Amino acid sequence: MERKDRILTGDRPTGKMHIGHYFGSLKNRVKLQDEYETYIEVADVQALTDNFNNPEKVQRNVLEVLKDQLSVGINPEKVTFFLQSMIPEIAELTVFYSNLVTISRLQRNPTVKTEIAQKKELFGESVTYGFLGYPVNQAADITAFDATIVPVGEDQLPLIEQCREIVRKFNSIYGETLREPKAYLSQNKRIKGLDGNEKMGKSLGNAIYLSDSEEEIAKKVMSALTDPNRIRKDDFGNPDICMVSYYHKLFTQSEYENICEECRKGKRGCVDCKKQLIKSINAELGPIREKRKYYDENPKLVKEILMEGTSKARIIAKETMKNVKEAMKLNY
Repeated sequence: MERKDRILTGDRPTGKMHIGHYFGSLKNRVKLQDEYETYIEVADVQALTDNFNNPEKVQRNVLEVLKDQLSVGINPEKVTFFLQSMIPEIAELTVFYSNLVTISRLQRNPTVKTEIAQKKELFGESVTYGFLGYPVNQAADITAFDATIVPVGEDQLPLIEQCREIVRKFNSIYGETLREPKAYLSQNKRIKGLDGNEKMGKSLGNAIYLSDSEEEIAKKVMSALTDPNRIRKDDFGNPDICMVSYYHKLFTQSEYENICEECRKGKRGCVDCKKQLIKSINAELGPIREKRKYYDENPKLVKEILMEGTSKARIIAKETMKNVKEAMKLNY
C-alpha cells in the first residue's frame, strides 16, 4: 500500500512560541496532521548557527517549544516529534551535500542574504560557515526523512528550491536515490508585532506568547500602537494604521467590519476597543494556556514524547543513510 505523503516541518528552540507562530503555522499543523504523515523537528542544531555563544538558551527552550505545540492540539499519536541533535544521520548528510553546493550559490540565496543582513550585529562582516550553510543542513533534514511536502511561508521558498537543486545534483551523480520535496505554501502571512513592526519576534519585545497570562495579555494590548492622530474618543479613527484593529481581524473576525466602521465614525473609543480585544484573545488562548499548564506540570511526559518520537525518526533516517551510502559507494 502506498504511504501518505510525508511532511517535514519544525522550529528552532530559541524561545516560547507566540501568536505569529500560531496563525502562521501551528493552526495549519493541527489541520494537516489528519491529512499527512507528519514529522516535526525541534531544530536545536540549526538554532546554534546564530546562538552558538548561548547554548543554554537553546537547551532550555527545547521542551518549551514542544509544550506550545502540544497545547494547540498537535497530537503526538498522529505526529512524530524529534530532536535534530539526536539524529546523527542529518549531520552526516549535511557533510555529503556540502560537496554539491558552491559558496557563491549559498550567498545568492535570497533568504540567506536577508537573514545575514539581519544578523549583522552578531556576525559583523564575517558570517560563519555554519550559518551560511544552513540551507544545506535543512536539505539534510528534509531528505533524511524522505519528506515529500514542506510547509513554508513565501520567504522560505528559496530554501526549498535549494534543497531540490541538491537532490537533483545528487541523483545526477549517484543515481536516482532521493526524492524532490514540494513546498506547501502557507496562506497565512507573517503577523505584525504590537508595535507595528512587520515581524513579531522573540527578540523584539513585541510578541503575545501562547503561554502569556490574562494579566500579561491585558498589559501588552493596552500598550499596543493605535492611530496616533486620534486624540479624543469621538475623533474619527483610521483602523488601517491601528494594531488593535489589526488583531481584531485575527481574533474578532465576526465583528471586525462593525469595529472598523465604528472607529471611522468616532463611535468607538480606543480603551473600549482594547478591552474587547483582550477578551477575544483570552477566549482563544485560554484553552491553550490551560492545556499548556498540564504539560508544565508533567515535564517527564513531554520529554518521553520527544524521545519516543526521536527513536522512531532515527529508524527512517538510518534507512535513508543506508541508501545514500550504497549510491555513493560508501557501503563497505
